[in-house]
Amino acid sequence: MQQLGRTKDTVELWRNLQSQANNLLELTGLALEESDYSLEEQLEAEARDISKVLAREEVNLTLSGPLDQRTAIVSIHAGVGGTDSQDWAEMLLRMYVKWAEAQARPVEVMDLSYGEEAGLRSGTLEIAGTNAFGYLSAERGVHRLVRLSPFDPNHLRHTSFAEVEILPEVEEDAEVEVRSEDIKLDFFRASGPGGQNVQKVASAVRMTHLPTGTVVTCQNERSQHQNREFAMRILKAKLLAKQNEKRAQELAKLRGERVTPEWGNQIRSYVLHPYKSVKDHRTNFQSTNPEAVLDGDLNGFIESYLLSRVGNQGD
Repeated sequence: MQQLGRTKDTVELWRNLQSQANNLLELTGLALEESDYSLEEQLEAEARDISKVLAREEVNLTLSGPLDQRTAIVSIHAGVGGTDSQDWAEMLLRMYVKWAEAQARPVEVMDLSYGEEAGLRSGTLEIAGTNAFGYLSAERGVHRLVRLSPFDPNHLRHTSFAEVEILPEVEEDAEVEVRSEDIKLDFFRASGPGGQNVQKVASAVRMTHLPTGTVVTCQNERSQHQNREFAMRILKAKLLAKQNEKRAQELAKLRGERVTPEWGNQIRSYVLHPYKSVKDHRTNFQSTNPEAVLDGDLNGFIESYLLSRVGNQGD
């Protein structure tokens, strides 16, 4: 039913776009016949609106994968660099929340693991909406920050790293089988900012999938039941990603392709000092306004990557 609804929306969008374009052409033709230039600004504005929709749909056409339309689970993990990297992880989490809010996408914080002094060791979000996983898959990889450290008493320039993991949410239990006997559950007290215990009850959950060794934790909610539910959703998403990665590697071997792991690739640099710039190393798309990017202005980076990926797939 969800697929049917999405298909109906797509058909309706293109029919409306065709109608708008035909009306614009007819009105332009009439204006030219009558030598009436009073509508020139209005016609140009309507043409720009149609062009924007076409550009957006060109990007959407790149998202035809079987998982692209799914809700995305976004996990950010601080890299080496101590407090600076943990603060950077929290900045990235805020950036994705801001992006989702600007796109009117539902966003929910699933897990937060706070750093000792500041920031986050890790954090997990769930971002929904049309093609959420497809769009956010462009963000998978290592993100690098260069700035004057607010945690260095000498205020020296530091480089920090954080890894962004993007997973598709599992929509059907049949996709991933998780047996209760394959799960090890541990419970502990959730901690807040600065390493302070914020709960006296051991409501935080650590879930280990014994056959694969996959471990997930969830401590954001006060309810142990809610944390277990979130942990299971994250675990299933990780297992589904492992299945898809294994299939892709097997297919690549059959095709004779070289398989290179994506984790660890530095995809983007955010420089706040000595100059201001954000550059994507895969597409060379660049912004000189890192403040806007960190406030969620990511569409340029996401769309340029998705469009470049189409060209690479055709090679």
